[in-house]
Order: sequence, then C-alpha cells, then structure tokens
Amino acid sequence: MVALVDRRIHPFELGVVCEVFGLDRTADGLPAFDFAICAAGAGTVLPALGGACLHVSHGLDRIASADLVVVPAWESGDVAVPGGVSAVLREALDRGATVLSVCSGVFLLAASGLLDNRRITCHWHDAETLVRRFPGLRVEPDRLYVHDGPIITSAGTAAGIDACLYVVRLELGAQVANAIARRMVVPPHRDGGQSQYIRTPVPRRAGDGDDLAPLLAWMQAHLHHQITIDDLAERAHMSPRTFARRFAVATGTTPQRWLIRHRILLSQELLEEDDLTIDEIARKTGFGTADLLRHHFSRQVGTTPGAYRRTFSLRAT
Repeated sequence: MVALVDRRIHPFELGVVCEVFGLDRTADGLPAFDFAICAAGAGTVLPALGGACLHVSHGLDRIASADLVVVPAWESGDVAVPGGVSAVLREALDRGATVLSVCSGVFLLAASGLLDNRRITCHWHDAETLVRRFPGLRVEPDRLYVHDGPIITSAGTAAGIDACLYVVRLELGAQVANAIARRMVVPPHRDGGQSQYIRTPVPRRAGDGDDLAPLLAWMQAHLHHQITIDDLAERAHMSPRTFARRFAVATGTTPQRWLIRHRILLSQELLEEDDLTIDEIARKTGFGTADLLRHHFSRQVGTTPGAYRRTFSLRAT
C-alpha cells in the first residue's frame, strides 16, 4: 500500500492514511500492511503545513507493487500533474489495484482522466471548483465516500478515516476494521453524509430578489407556523403564480423547499443545543409530527435526528 504525495504535504490527511495502514498492530493480533510513502521523485523533500518538511524516500516505482494507492491530498488549483504520475496511476488500475483519494486528492485523479463516467465525491467546499474545472464529472457532494469500480473518493479530512476503514472492512472483514477503529477511538462507520456538516443553506438569493428579503425574514421567524404559498403570496401582494416565479428567481428554490430546508436547520440547532424531545422539536420547527420531521431530516441530512443529536449535541456529557 502506498500514499502518493507531492508539492505540499497536508499532515492530517497523510496522517489518517498512516494511522490506518502504517502502524504495526500485530501485537494486537491484527494484520500488518506493507506501507510506504512515495512521490514523483525519490529522495524528495516536500514542505508541509506549519513550516515542517518531509523527506520521501520512495519514487513512483514503489507503486508498481502496491494493491492500494492513496492520494491523501493534492493541489486544487489548475496546475500540471507531475511527469509520470498519471501513467503510473493508470498502470495501477490496469493491473487491478484500488486508488483512493482523500479530500482534495480527487483533483489529481480528475486531472489524470481517471474519473470519467464514474460516480465520485469530494469535500463540499470544493464541489463547485471541481465541477467547474472538470464539467463532465458525476459528483455526489453529500456523500462521505463513494466506491465506483476500482476508485474510491472521499470527502473532507475526517471522511478519509471512513474511506480507509471501509477498505479494511472490504478486504479483511468487519472484525479487523472495528478493531482498528477502536484503537483510533473513532466509530467504525458513521451514519449520514456531508449535509450534517454544512450549516449554510444551499439555495442563495439572487441579487434581484432583495424585495423579498423582508418576507424571507418573516418566514425565518415563523417557521413554527403552518405556512401556505397562498399566505405568502398575500403577504407579498402578488398572485400565487407570480409569487412562486419571483420566489424561485430570488432563492433558487420553491417556497416549500425553502421552508423545509430552514426548518431542518432550526431542528439541527435544537438537537445540538437543547434537550427537547423529538416531538417537541417537530412542533417548534413547523413539521408538526416526529414522523414528518424524521422523514425530511433523513432525506436532507442523511441520518436520523437521534443519531445527529448523539454526534453533535453540545449538552452531551
């Protein structure tokens, strides 16, 4: 197994890979991995964040014997791929190896032409940049990791842990993956997707929708009420059809979807900061019933309200 690095080291992303595959845990009865770090040139000294440097002993030839190649992070800007890197990655795939990217490592795979016609994911912050640079990609930005054929792509830094443990579970079984997770003091599998970690609503108002700003503020303050499009149209002094059209231009979505999204955001805050029951949160957020809250929460966030509270509650001991 090989971690491929270049240009600038991202210590956390590389550390995740080293933690899962690089530590000798044979004393605990766990298998050892033949692990190495390589770069485009053997003996390269690469800068790391914070002023540190890393001396990389192995060159690209080390990949020839690897059955797993991990790219911990990469340059997300429009920079050239170092000579020989794309070819060696293609050769690894051709002989049956698996290639895994962590966070911005997906940019190297995309620049090398390895992601065409594949489902992938990346950090939610990089999704727009990735699609803009590589418009043909099939990005699923809410996923923690995506496995499509011989390529696995993962989202932000911590999602690299999920993806690496997934590889261990896939190849060596759940018992080994769970044992490594216990040693790392992390869950062997996390529920949900990246939506749990994105606090800003996806739809954003267009510049010509400022005349609806007072109405949006009123909607935000009255999420606990039952609100219909006819109510909103009357408040905006428009016909329902005109209002729906103007609202879509201003927000990029429908009134119903806007309300659901902001009610979900409010429910996330209450789950994090309060000890209200799910039924009480459903009433305070305008969903009315716990079942309806669970339905929309699972669709939007990718996990249940209870699981979200266990992960993010600020009141948990």
